[in-house]
Amino acid sequence: MRRLFPLLFAGLLMAAWLSAAAARAADVPDGARVWRDVPYGQAKAQRLDVYAPARAQGAPVILMVHGGAWVVGGKDGPGVTGRKMPHWLEAGYVFVSIDYRMLPAADPLEQARDAAAALAYVQRHAAEWGGDGGRVVLAGHSAGAHLVALLAADPSLARESGAASWLGALSLDSAALDVPELMAGPHLRLYDRAFGADPAFWARVSPLQQLRTAPAPMLLVCSSQRIASCPASHAFAARVERLGGSARVLPEPMTHAQINADLGAPGDYTREVDAFLHKLGLP
Repeated sequence: MRRLFPLLFAGLLMAAWLSAAAARAADVPDGARVWRDVPYGQAKAQRLDVYAPARAQGAPVILMVHGGAWVVGGKDGPGVTGRKMPHWLEAGYVFVSIDYRMLPAADPLEQARDAAAALAYVQRHAAEWGGDGGRVVLAGHSAGAHLVALLAADPSLARESGAASWLGALSLDSAALDVPELMAGPHLRLYDRAFGADPAFWARVSPLQQLRTAPAPMLLVCSSQRIASCPASHAFAARVERLGGSARVLPEPMTHAQINADLGAPGDYTREVDAFLHKLGLP
């Protein structure tokens, strides 16, 4: 049965992708400015899309890292921009969604370096889109949440790419915050493909194991319908708090996909996330 899980997972992702494809064009608010497929690196996959309010000037920036089990997905995929982008544009943010290299071409550590390179590029060029490179918030869902958490836990990855510090990070439902614990127990085979069999590599790409200093403030959203996500988020947040940092866990009675797709829709969930941004001094 375990062998069926990756196939089912991929099938569900593809079905969601196709069902949302027709609606993507309508997601961009009237008057918004859009820059698509902006290169932040040499590889074909190292591209980003920028969405900005019509008269943005010095606006804060949300940098979104998509999920997809480190092997599929894209910056304009279902749930990635759909409700988030128009919601935050209306609130006065610039919204940036990135692609990055996938397995097997790049393992999760290299993918985190891609996200760091995108961050550095956004910080350097934000003013060209009406944004403020000094007010960037990282956000990621699923595999993207793992990559964002890894950058938060190990800021040297960002510094190596020339990135400066950022205001905070939003992790949307990652169960891979303690990779050694995840790999030691029963798990989906997609994690074997991502993390392999080397415990040293597990530790290197594990946000919890790399967390040695307090990161920028974090909000960790987790699905209370999943077994591993909320416990992993609580363990990570507890370590942040012991290091003197600020991390809050927000359990939501939603599916893994809904946590991504429904962010930006009216309701308590979006209000809680916006409240986190307000505490960072943002609109």
